[in-house]
Parts: sequence; C-alpha cells; structure tokens
Amino acid sequence: MNTCDFDQFKGSSNYVTSEPLRNAVNVSIALGRPLLIRGEPGTGKTQLSHSIAKGLGKKLFTWNIKSTTKAQEGLYVYDTVQRLNDSRFGDKNVSDIKQYIKLGKLGQAFTSPEQIVLLIDEVDKADIEFPNDLLNELDEMSFYIPETNETISAIHRPITVITSNAEKELPDAFLRRCIFHYIEFPNHELMEKIVKVHYPDIKNNLLHEALKTFYSLRQIDEFRKKPSTSELLDWIRALLASDIPHDKISSEIPLISALLKKEQDYNHLVNTYMTRVGDNFVIRRK
Repeated sequence: MNTCDFDQFKGSSNYVTSEPLRNAVNVSIALGRPLLIRGEPGTGKTQLSHSIAKGLGKKLFTWNIKSTTKAQEGLYVYDTVQRLNDSRFGDKNVSDIKQYIKLGKLGQAFTSPEQIVLLIDEVDKADIEFPNDLLNELDEMSFYIPETNETISAIHRPITVITSNAEKELPDAFLRRCIFHYIEFPNHELMEKIVKVHYPDIKNNLLHEALKTFYSLRQIDEFRKKPSTSELLDWIRALLASDIPHDKISSEIPLISALLKKEQDYNHLVNTYMTRVGDNFVIRRK
C-alpha cells in the first residue's frame, strides 16, 4: 500500500465547516484512521464527505448502511446464483470463480488506483456486530477471499468518514480506532454563513426574520423533532419562491410544513403559541 502526502482539508465552497471540524478531518487524514461523525439529523454529517472529496479533488465512494447490511457486503459478494444459472443455461467457463466475485464499496476503495474518500453512512443502523466485523479490515487495509485464495490489499488508504445518528452504542474497540467528532448545532453566526452559501442573494431582512423564527422554534422543549439545518434551508427556499414579505415571517410563520415534520409538534405550536386570524395563524404576543 502506497502512502501519500498529507492533504490539508480547508473546506469547500459549498459547505461551511468550523475550525474544530476541519482539525478533526485533518487529524484523521494524517493518522490514517476513520473519522467517526455524530450530530443531530440535518447537521451535515453525510455532506461532510462530499465536501472533503471536493476540497481535496478526490472521488467519493458511498456505502449506505441499512438494518440488514452485513460487513461482508462491503468487501465482496460471491454471486453463486449467477454461476448456477451460467452452468445450466450459459456458455461461460464457470470454473473461473473470479468472474463471479463482485467487490463491495470497501473492496472498490482498496483497489482504486488513486486515493478516494469513502463514506460509510449511518453505521449504527446495522447489527451491533457490524462495526466489530470491520475492525481488522480497517486496521490492516486488506481482506481475504477464500473462494479465489486471494488477498486484496489497499493500494491507497482511503480517507474514511463514518456517520452515526447514535441510534445504537458502538463497541469500544471500534471507537478506539476512530477519530471522533460531534458536530454541534450551528450557532446563529455560523448558520447565517451556511444559509448565504446556499442563497448568496438573500436579503438581510428576510434572513434575519427567518433565523429569529427558526431559533425560537428550536427553543420549544416540547417538540419531538426540532427543525434542523436542512429543514431551515428548505423553508427559506420556499419563502423565496413564494415571495413572502419578511415582516410576516416571525409573526405568522408561513409555510410551516417545511419546518415541522411531526403532527404533534404542529398541534402543540398552534394550540400553545398561535391564534387563528381568518385563514391564518398569528403568534400570540405575551
């Protein structure tokens, strides 16, 4: 496996990063260890890997984890069904097992002729044994295929980003091998920068009212799902498309369905904080 010079990640034009997050990325790259990212849904955990790939000029391979995903699938899959069908109906030489070996995302990352960014997305969705099953491969950067008596070793160590929503506790042995960073929810100043990256021409008065309303909603403890960054961006896009006057944003919260995704939260807001005026709801002033 070849080693490469340490590429310094400085961010990208379409993703705003804090200094602690940039430092965590660069420590991960320098040490060759996976970067484990946690944070609220909608804080940009998945998009970070896209930013790293763009910022460093590298390709991105994404392995989306599901509840049924097994670690083996990320290494390779032996397509026995296709081999059986070929033996019965085809004219291929089925004794060549290699043609039925399909590399998974981790296997593709290892065999890539150039260093890539590998995203293992939502690792905690899988079985609790899933992280442990990857320990040796992530440490050794190689795996063995018994069907072909072949060892696949990484040409370049991929820059590996692993995201977690903290749905399950990850094993200590796995955590010890990772660089960990928790993405704090953006404060008002950082959120303003994030919004301006996506909507550079937004008027300051609309931005001010939208952020004031957004953070007011996030302070309501009774909400089961507080609006996230991604929902704020969707809401602002809807506000811009609808050409809603900025002075109605904080008083009426128009297009609120873009922000609140649970019926209980909507009902709580309406019943506790808002009064119906005609066809509209208006915030009650204390």
